[in-house]
Amino acid sequence: MFMEVHVKRQASNTDIYKTMILAVEEDALAMVAAKGEVMNNQVPKYVTQARGSFLLGIPEAELSRISKESRLGHVERAGNEEETYFTYEELQRIRMLAAHQMQAVH
Repeated sequence: MFMEVHVKRQASNTDIYKTMILAVEEDALAMVAAKGEVMNNQVPKYVTQARGSFLLGIPEAELSRISKESRLGHVERAGNEEETYFTYEELQRIRMLAAHQMQAVH
């Protein structure tokens, strides 16, 4: 029982941490945009699918599925390589879609 509570608390702390990272990155992006400045350490406008998966706490395959179904994100190709990128606004919309799907399952 102790282990179960510890695992749930650890998962909860991880979710809070991911939410905080996303919020800080969004705030930094908004500040840079408001000032109209270009900085060397500027927060990116787009994040990769791997980073989006981490921030949302869902597997990349799930993020890819929701992205394709909702037509959110954009794919860039270079030769045989392909990478999907998301804006923070798109990640927020995907988070809402994923949460809605989880509620529908339970």
